Amino acid sequence: MIISISGMPGSGKSTVAKILSRRLGMKRHYMGGMRREMARKKGMTIEQLNEVGEKEHWTDKEVDDFQRELGEKDDNFIIEGRTSFFLIPNSFKVFLDVDSQVGAKRIYDDVMSNVSNRNESRYKNVGETEAAIKKRIDSDIRRYKKYHDGVDIYDRSHYDIVINTTNMTPEEVAQKIIDGAKEFEK
Repeated sequence: MIISISGMPGSGKSTVAKILSRRLGMKRHYMGGMRREMARKKGMTIEQLNEVGEKEHWTDKEVDDFQRELGEKDDNFIIEGRTSFFLIPNSFKVFLDVDSQVGAKRIYDDVMSNVSNRNESRYKNVGETEAAIKKRIDSDIRRYKKYHDGVDIYDRSHYDIVINTTNMTPEEVAQKIIDGAKEFEK
């Protein structure tokens, strides 16, 4: 089984994907990490790379090609990426939603604690983080519609399951995905 996880910034995609990987014994692939590393190598933040990506497809092409090839050669992994559902159509497609303020607070806390190396700008407060997320979502929509046949990655109808993580623990979200995946396999 292939589980693709997309969703809103701050919805817990990485945390949940790690839990699923551990519980299901499946390899996890993190497309955001690939893009963040690409930005780092170019001396950019992820926001800067996204801006370039609105005009130049190379910022997404390597990651897109990796996903397509992976979906063709392997059939047992978890992949988190905004376009994974589209590039690996035979996957169990998960979308994680979250209240925008809750998502912004999660990202703000993560960036400020340096727990993960997100390669993002440091924000002054949660409100500034929320504004940056809105800008990022708008950039994602423009980029992905331009390079992926007009697909809107935030259109929930593309997904097999949509879970609002605002008031759920990551373990609860992971269990809901496992339950949904079992039904999907039937």
